[in-house]
Amino acid sequence: MAEDYYSILGVSKSATVDDIKKAYRKLALKYHPDRNPGDKEAEAKFKNISEAYAVLSDAEKRQEYDNFGSQAFSQRFSQEDIFRNADLSDILRDLGFGGFGGGGGDFSRLFRGGGSRRRSPYGNAGGGEYSDFFGNGREYHPVPRRGSDLKYNLNITLEESYSGTEKRISLKKGETTEEISIKIPKGIKSEQKLRLTGKGLPGTDGGSSGDLFIVIMILPHGIFDREKNDLSINKVISFSDAALGTTIDVQTIGGEIKRLKIPAGTQNNTKIRMKGYGMPIFKKSGKGDQYVKITISVPKKLTKKQTDLIKKLAEEDL
Repeated sequence: MAEDYYSILGVSKSATVDDIKKAYRKLALKYHPDRNPGDKEAEAKFKNISEAYAVLSDAEKRQEYDNFGSQAFSQRFSQEDIFRNADLSDILRDLGFGGFGGGGGDFSRLFRGGGSRRRSPYGNAGGGEYSDFFGNGREYHPVPRRGSDLKYNLNITLEESYSGTEKRISLKKGETTEEISIKIPKGIKSEQKLRLTGKGLPGTDGGSSGDLFIVIMILPHGIFDREKNDLSINKVISFSDAALGTTIDVQTIGGEIKRLKIPAGTQNNTKIRMKGYGMPIFKKSGKGDQYVKITISVPKKLTKKQTDLIKKLAEEDL
């Protein structure tokens, strides 16, 4: 079933085994077929709460369920696995209803699909319509189930995001490993997702496969910082260059070296825009900009000659 087991029983994910058992006893009293003869909705509810209890009351099954989630769990574990060693018979007898005839095997046949014919596991214990709860001799047909989606975190460099690239990953699906090629578009950002249709877990009973979502994570860069489609780079210049003006070489993400004019009188933390030298705009034409942040270096130590020169400048209010 796709619905969450915790929601079915009305308990939180931190519920204890006692909380889970208490919730099941309450719901079983309400929806048991002996209490609701002929009520198909109650019948379905009883099936659901029994399956949810069989999983959540078992520490190992519960851990697997928490790890995989509802849909993936139901694809990995058969109904026979789910109901094996469940103490449903004991609980229902304690509530005054008939048991299930020992062990999880009989109870699992209540839910198993696949086109097989099922017999009622109750014998004459329940009486009335309960003995026909699942329709003696009625043929059941499997319902196609879509496979679960998968997620894969893929690290790429800023340069790979700039140019676009193709990556090849090894994806483990159960006992098999699949090699998958992924085309990374230009300009993609961190945490953006690429969807590969049909590359998730296979469906069951003729259902379609799920999808694979590639989550892009761009590794930190040693030179550039990125904000949306713009890049920034820090450059340090001397006080004299800032005062008099100069030219500097600036690296771009595309690999070019550009000569940039620094105007006389440039102040500390000034940002100079290099239009069109940023990142490509994802799946569109054009690029962002690159900004050069100017930091003016103040020397920690001066020679005597430098000190004398600066004192003279200070006398000129500079």
